[in-house]
Amino acid sequence: MTPTEKIWHNGRFIAWDEAKIHVLSHVVSYGSSVFEGVRCYETQSGPAIFRLKEHTRRLLDSAKVYRIDVPFTRDELAQAQVELVRVNQLRSCYIRPIILRGYGNMGVLPFGNPTEVYLACWEWGKYLGDEALAQGVDVCVSSWTRIAPNTLPALAKAAGNYMNSQLIRMQAHLDGYAEAIALDDTGRVSEGSGENIFVIRDGKLHTPPLGSSVLPGITRDSIATLARDMDIPVVETPIPREMLYIADEIFFTGTAAEVTPIRSVDKIQVGSGRRGPITERIQKAFFDIVSGRSEDRYGWLTPVVAAPEPVRA
Repeated sequence: MTPTEKIWHNGRFIAWDEAKIHVLSHVVSYGSSVFEGVRCYETQSGPAIFRLKEHTRRLLDSAKVYRIDVPFTRDELAQAQVELVRVNQLRSCYIRPIILRGYGNMGVLPFGNPTEVYLACWEWGKYLGDEALAQGVDVCVSSWTRIAPNTLPALAKAAGNYMNSQLIRMQAHLDGYAEAIALDDTGRVSEGSGENIFVIRDGKLHTPPLGSSVLPGITRDSIATLARDMDIPVVETPIPREMLYIADEIFFTGTAAEVTPIRSVDKIQVGSGRRGPITERIQKAFFDIVSGRSEDRYGWLTPVVAAPEPVRA
């Protein structure tokens, strides 16, 4: 990771190396934080943040679920992210908003600990590799199950949930796979360690419902919207494990993964063993919008306008 110059903390910009917390902050012992992953793309008209309002809303929704009081509004946090990219003079980047419970009282009960809000950004390429966008990736079905309903809230993007994701991702890595697909507590397909999933069969896109312990992905929603506008049916339905083995195409979606095809599951080839035609159509439509090559007909991009030059006497 290449550090940028500034990080936003509780309403002001600080140097990258000043963004520190106490080791006894509540978040360290108990994982009490929520966060987001947001991409800013380089477009033909300059940098623009993808679905900033929706990401910021989900951030505050996650905080609400965990009863974390946030002293900033949705609009204030959205504008701060725009300013963050502008201050660091980046044309494209990954943005990481974090809301955490800081240094105060120890013990599981979190009340009384201060809320700390950080916004950071840095340059970050393709999460699963540049070549994966065309060639696809090899994945396995994880032996680790996704968090069950009424244990940890899957709709919240909380740090604690990602302990489960780490187990899924580490197992895949050590077994020689790029990623893994986890099943929910009923044995049906849930999601990857940090990605939603779409399974294509007979021209239809199937994706697990929110009840299958999936995060309500912003990119997931974007892809479903694009597909429907291209007259590709989208079905939100429980997906049995074996459907992964007989699918025509499969792909991951997410802020980091964007639209990444899957070429094999448990060493069983998916379709032709590379990006399929429907995945390619959807992928192209997505990248055309975020790059500015196509009209932003959904209003998904928030431009990062350069600060005006000072007037000289």
